[in-house]
Amino acid sequence: MATEFRLPELGENIAAGDVLKVLVSVGDTVSRDQAVLELETEKATIEVPAPVSGTVKSIHVKEGEKLKVGGLILTIEEGAGKKAEKKAEGAHEAPKAKEPVAPLPKAEKIQARQDVKEKAPEARVAPPVPPPPAAMTATPPAPRAKDEPLGPRVAAPATPSVRRLARELGVEIDEVTGSGPGGRISEEDVKAYVKAMMTRPAAAQPGAAPAVLPLPDFSRWGEIERQPMRSVRRKTAEHLSHAWATIPHVTHHDKADITELEQLRKQHEARVEAAGGKLAMSAIAVKVVAAALKVFPQFATSVDLVREEIIYKKYAHIGVAVDTDRGLLVPVIRDADKKSILELSVELARLAERARNRKTTLEEMEGGVFTVSNLGGIGGTHFSPIVNSPEVAILGISRGRIEPIFINGLFQPRLMLPLSLSYDHRMIDGADAARFLRWVVKAFEQPSSLSLEE
Repeated sequence: MATEFRLPELGENIAAGDVLKVLVSVGDTVSRDQAVLELETEKATIEVPAPVSGTVKSIHVKEGEKLKVGGLILTIEEGAGKKAEKKAEGAHEAPKAKEPVAPLPKAEKIQARQDVKEKAPEARVAPPVPPPPAAMTATPPAPRAKDEPLGPRVAAPATPSVRRLARELGVEIDEVTGSGPGGRISEEDVKAYVKAMMTRPAAAQPGAAPAVLPLPDFSRWGEIERQPMRSVRRKTAEHLSHAWATIPHVTHHDKADITELEQLRKQHEARVEAAGGKLAMSAIAVKVVAAALKVFPQFATSVDLVREEIIYKKYAHIGVAVDTDRGLLVPVIRDADKKSILELSVELARLAERARNRKTTLEEMEGGVFTVSNLGGIGGTHFSPIVNSPEVAILGISRGRIEPIFINGLFQPRLMLPLSLSYDHRMIDGADAARFLRWVVKAFEQPSSLSLEE
């Protein structure tokens, strides 16, 4: 009996994935729960197991294809042939997460207006009187409906240089209203049209992302290469676009004198490494932030605009951004306020290694209330991290540098650590953000209060 194996439900809000690898061939004999497909979704990389034992009669997917839930994967002839000599390592009762990204709200996609290219285009009528300068920023006209009467086209009055600019920006010159004599279109008109298209969706629908404008043909200027966007990168782009469009971001910067803290870190780093961890600034920051959230509970909230409520989370699960070859992932350390710096260092090292080896589970990516992002190992003076929605704040750490600091009438060389706190201004006021970061700075500057084992 032939069985059609279709992609089962993979988890909440997961509708599709990219086929990374087909693990079987036509004629192979598979056993129940043997992995037959490796799939990358927006949340995880998973192995999909066969639902029955039998022989693979046909394969209906290819590597690189996008596969939706319910999509046909294999046709299996049940009970045929012998068991395969080599089975995929480990059986799975359900798809196993390897490298997820935290489940986050999907950004609303707003498509740019489609180009109108009918065989007999609409007539263009130039305004009898030049419009005032304010008209340059007016909303561009909506595309003509398909059933609207057609008429002969009148060429848009524009110079070759203006037409070239429109092509480079992906704009149909006939869609632009000119502000010059007789409706002549200038470069400023084209730029105003692009600006209006980008800002109109935000005005029509608060919180929506700007329209996606068509790109110019880059191959006109040289060789290009196109590659499909991977699921993790695509989800990251959607999430960050949504966060940037819906959260009024503000970033507050400060510096902490970590001269004594660095001495203490070097003193204990060998001990932490012996325990299987790494005494990095990220682990210390997680401990400090977890303590700060008890003093400033509004930094561990989420804003529910639908119910017009503020959700206070009475737990300190801290996410830490990890740079991997598949994109940025944010595994979460549970109850960071109840763990010592030694324990946090070991757990953070374990989570980072699992993330880079695609072994992180979905549960390890969920439930964060605050995020720490450390770029100090790479460089930089300050940066503005984007809030990890639906959280309301994120702490960015840059590279510490020796700076001359005026102390007791003398300049002294001190190791200064740049800190950047981005926050949701709907929930957090500037004064609260400054107080929060000052509290964090003082904690870094008083290493005696940071016990390695408490």
